Amino acid sequence: MYDIIIIGAGVIGCAVARELSKYNARILVVEKNEDVCAGTSKANSAIVHSGYDAENGTLKARFNVEGNRMMENVCKELDVPFKRIGSLTVCTEKELLPELEKLKERGERNGVEGLRVLSREELLAIEPHIGDEVVGALLAPTAGIVCPFKLTIAFAENAAVNGAEFLFDTQVNKVYADSGVWHVVTDEKEYEAKAVVNAAGVYSDMFNNMVSERKLHITPRRGDYILLDRSAEGFVRHTIFQLPTKLGKGVLVTPTVHGNTIVGPTAVDVDDKESTATTAEGIDSVIAKSALSVKGLPVRQVITSFAGLRAHEDGHEFVLGEPEDAENFYNCAGIESPGLSAAPAIGVYIAGLIREKLHLSEKGSFVAERKDILNPAKLSLEERNELIRREPAYGTIICRCESVTEGEIIDAIRRPVGARSLDGVKRRTRAGMGRCQAGFCSPKVMEILRRELDMDLTEVTKSGGGSYIVNARTKGGE
Repeated sequence: MYDIIIIGAGVIGCAVARELSKYNARILVVEKNEDVCAGTSKANSAIVHSGYDAENGTLKARFNVEGNRMMENVCKELDVPFKRIGSLTVCTEKELLPELEKLKERGERNGVEGLRVLSREELLAIEPHIGDEVVGALLAPTAGIVCPFKLTIAFAENAAVNGAEFLFDTQVNKVYADSGVWHVVTDEKEYEAKAVVNAAGVYSDMFNNMVSERKLHITPRRGDYILLDRSAEGFVRHTIFQLPTKLGKGVLVTPTVHGNTIVGPTAVDVDDKESTATTAEGIDSVIAKSALSVKGLPVRQVITSFAGLRAHEDGHEFVLGEPEDAENFYNCAGIESPGLSAAPAIGVYIAGLIREKLHLSEKGSFVAERKDILNPAKLSLEERNELIRREPAYGTIICRCESVTEGEIIDAIRRPVGARSLDGVKRRTRAGMGRCQAGFCSPKVMEILRRELDMDLTEVTKSGGGSYIVNARTKGGE
């Protein structure tokens, strides 16, 4: 029997797992996909919000601000890229300028520091590509950007090093309690635990409704994005939001920690919890709406588009903790924006509830720090030459666009909770994230996966499941 089973290996599930791994407990994380960060966590804006937007007194407000304050130290501990670049919420109508003051006041009540309303002239001094119709903006200097892949993977790796177990490609079909013991039923096996954490994203309502009379309803809300090549780096220096108007909430434009520029998202409610295909209409909308906040967006530098699903709960709020009629079942439901920002704080909160309830003792051997995959490009020439002398794989470039070496890919596969697919390698090393979008490096990455995992090339997938790339061999031999 496990002490805790966590359903879902997104950023929330992995954050909870990492916090729980600080205690003497047997932990299992069950994920239906083949890797961590394969759902909502892999397709979002990668923003650490300051916390001025959420209504005062809400869980969203509380955990956004707490998570923002924790993020820098968490990322230092786990060796995750994070930059506190600040955000601007721009206003394009003079009569709506008082709304910026209202947002400022709301943020201050939430505990956000340093908020300031800027004039157009002040804006132009820090963002020269600001739109012609922008008349002012709210500056939130505590906002930042983070890599959502790296953060989720780091939480998972650190949890695994500290004893948490991960089970992938495993669909949970049923959850029920019997005589104080929780049963988690999958296609292959039934698992038992003293407590269950429901971090299942857009499916979190389904599991809650299996065990509680307090029903939840999650609407998958699809958002389309475009990503610009790093040649457009510096086009904007802050995360630029649009003040909501009668025309809608608008889209954002922001740098990423890796030097790209991301634009989006749309907000389309859908019925299908797996509907992540982009649409021409959605991409056109993103480009058109971005022009309200910035001018001259270099759309010729777009290298890819993608869509993600947010788990929108009918009450517009995070649902955290035990339902009254389901003891030791802990919801992390309705975690849409600012869920990524709030993840570290939610992890601490949920782990704290479980620690107290199960009387867990602290683990004296907890390893708090984790080092990311070694990037030879960050070494001096002398250090890099010495590394290649010791480990020649670091001298072989596999992905030319992102300068990713064979050594990095091998490390990504061999690490705790390591990569098992092309997308798994991509999220850990950025191999395939450049201008050619894996057009050249995929065959080489596939060969490394085949070799390291001792599988046939026909078994290598893009993203697990049935996403095979090679159907059959046309010739014999290796």
